[in-house]
Amino acid sequence: MNAVYVTLHCPYCGESFDSPADPGGGELQCYIEDCAVCCRPIAVRLRLDEAGEATARTRRDDDA
Repeated sequence: MNAVYVTLHCPYCGESFDSPADPGGGELQCYIEDCAVCCRPIAVRLRLDEAGEATARTRRDDDA
């Protein structure tokens, strides 16, 4: 299985960074990941399509 990466956009500092996605984690994944730039927690909602392409939405972890 090839590595899958997704670009995440930090809602705190505005920077973008690539992060590995887990293809074995299912079609829809929700998790917290720290920003690679400012280290603040980001809530990530990741979707993997049938072709293995990943798309992600991010928001602040402290948003209700």
